[in-house]
Amino acid sequence: MPLAPLADPWKRMEVAQETEGAASTEDMLVDFQNDDSVREVNITNIQKEGEKVDQSYFDLLKVLGQGSFGKVFLVRKISGNDQDTLYAMKVLRKATLKVRDRQRTKLERDILADVNHPFIVKLHYAFQTEGKLYLILEFLRGGDLFTRLSKEVMFTEEDVKFYLAELALALDHLHGLGIVYRDLKPENILLDADGHIKLTDFGLSKESLFDEKKTFSFCGTIEYMAPEVVNRKGHGTAADWWSYGVLMFEMLTGALPFQGENRKETMTQILKAKLGMPQFLSAEAQSLLRALFKRNPQNRLGYGTKGIDGIKKHPFFASIDWDKLLRREVYPPFKPAVVRADEAFYFDSEFTSQAPKGLIYSPGIPVSAQDHQLFRGFSFVAPCLLETESDLITRNLGPTDSLLKLPGVKHTPFTDEYELKQDIGIGSYSVCKWCVHKTTGQDYAVKIMDREQRDPQEEIEILLRFGHHPNIITLRDVFVNGNKVYMVTELMKGGELLDKILRQLFFSEREASAVLQVISEAVHYLHLNGVVHRDLKPSNILYADKSGSPHALRICDFGFAKQLRADNGLLMTPCYTANFVAPEVLKRQGYDAACDIWSLGVLLYTMLAGQTPYANGPNDTPSDILARIGGGKIKLTEGNWDCVSDAAKDLVQKMLHVDPHSRLTASDVLKSKWIQDRGSLPSNIKLTLQDASLVKGAMVATYKALTSQPKTTLEPVGASSLAQRRGKNRPKTSTAV
Repeated sequence: MPLAPLADPWKRMEVAQETEGAASTEDMLVDFQNDDSVREVNITNIQKEGEKVDQSYFDLLKVLGQGSFGKVFLVRKISGNDQDTLYAMKVLRKATLKVRDRQRTKLERDILADVNHPFIVKLHYAFQTEGKLYLILEFLRGGDLFTRLSKEVMFTEEDVKFYLAELALALDHLHGLGIVYRDLKPENILLDADGHIKLTDFGLSKESLFDEKKTFSFCGTIEYMAPEVVNRKGHGTAADWWSYGVLMFEMLTGALPFQGENRKETMTQILKAKLGMPQFLSAEAQSLLRALFKRNPQNRLGYGTKGIDGIKKHPFFASIDWDKLLRREVYPPFKPAVVRADEAFYFDSEFTSQAPKGLIYSPGIPVSAQDHQLFRGFSFVAPCLLETESDLITRNLGPTDSLLKLPGVKHTPFTDEYELKQDIGIGSYSVCKWCVHKTTGQDYAVKIMDREQRDPQEEIEILLRFGHHPNIITLRDVFVNGNKVYMVTELMKGGELLDKILRQLFFSEREASAVLQVISEAVHYLHLNGVVHRDLKPSNILYADKSGSPHALRICDFGFAKQLRADNGLLMTPCYTANFVAPEVLKRQGYDAACDIWSLGVLLYTMLAGQTPYANGPNDTPSDILARIGGGKIKLTEGNWDCVSDAAKDLVQKMLHVDPHSRLTASDVLKSKWIQDRGSLPSNIKLTLQDASLVKGAMVATYKALTSQPKTTLEPVGASSLAQRRGKNRPKTSTAV
């Protein structure tokens, strides 16, 4: 959570005497005499039967962030019904908090204790010592939206639509409780493990504002302030919808709509400047922004007790099913690639590298008896944690091995349940064997890996989550025996797709269309769930049986698969066979799901032409192959191409486009005329395939073409253009929980 970075963040400001310095985005609060005073909220404190927690109940794992008043830690609960649960612990030093800050910390605790919403962070515990305050919140391992925006610069409209829709539901819930949030910005929007948003940090929120009652505090982050906050004429819940518009503009364009060289100029722009609307935005997005940027709050979209209805009915959100969204049944556009439960990958290494000690266990400077009275009733235990142990399923994570914490992973000997047979194939990091289940006699395949050579956890995690798709190989069992990992999968009895095609000698467009549709549907499903395969060569696409039906196809070998944008929003590790690698990988540029489409384009080319597009045979050198790939030119004349439809040629060209931004998506492929109108494709014209030994030889030749690439070093978030433009080092003024 953002912790106020200033020694005196609430100092009264006089705009007329504003210093002409760099622009700032620091949180501020200035109260006028006619503003409602901050008061204690009398919330009934829940007393835990049989358990009263303190800091000794938590094991410190990492530092997640730091502010001027304290730190945020990743902790694990070491006893009680929720033993082994990970939390984020926010620790504040009472002595460093001014009176106003202490009141607001108490108010934040009260609001969090009262609010229960799927898109708002949940408070589980609150307690205090003489010198410190402790808030125990759910650990949101996806980090904050600011970090993701800093790395990606801007989002697609579909991404923005999803995040804004969830955020609108959260804001509407708060407004219904009479709470104005007042500090909406990317730093305060976190992502959970599934990629859904969670609104956090209620330190500047105001409550009991019903029926558009006004408050007169000058607070928030300058660039996100509504005009009525800047001119101090009083504001209500409509101020949050202005900030909502600023957030939308920033996510869509990577820039802020109103930002001057200093605070005074920024505030002047908010009050008077004309909005510069980028023309690349859709008409619906422009319309929504104009409706949100009404300087008169009564004319602003979202104003009033039923303002959310106008938001929901706006054409920009036409594709949103609001009921499914509230039930969290809509797939997020980005799912954090975190497979270890205690992973803090999305938090700044400046903090996570620190030793988690000192602040939490040191007693802190006690405050006066009068000040201590302010925090009476601060202690809190979430109602969901008050169940008796018999009402809960106790989580037993077992051994410390992170693989064993994944569901269904066994540490018993593999040979207790299966009998090993002959080899099926040998890869760079694994051996695949045929095996038989001793009890049922059922045949399976087992992939055997040495963890000292390659960590298989990502592959296992992906297959556990997505292996239920009919065209993705099914994972049956996982055994961890020392350094050996055994992954038991269904046995692919029909062999490789390419072998089957080559055995036919002839292949029709209609057959190729059916194959591409089935594979593209599986790839589309993976991409929707934030997974890229990154090694979609024909040898990793196999038939589950000998029927030859396209529906029997399975995508296999997820050894190189990764969560989409799992690091800095782009995947940087080259792992393709050279014949199936996209040009931007060869140039050591980031690549994403477009690379999988490139590989499917190579597969389609091979099915139609009877040969690969970039390797002609086993004698081609790696440099020749890489030069052809880098040139981006493919031959679509002579041979089979004289008989291939124009729709097929057009589809191949678009799937193999050199520019990943111009390349089709899996959804585009499925909507193509060549797929949709398969019945009109010729089935009597047989495409001649090249000699099998030449095609297979060309594939082998490409295996040696790609050499290892240096690992890209990521800059700190503070080095991003977004962080620099906004004039602050984000990690030092905001901590994501």
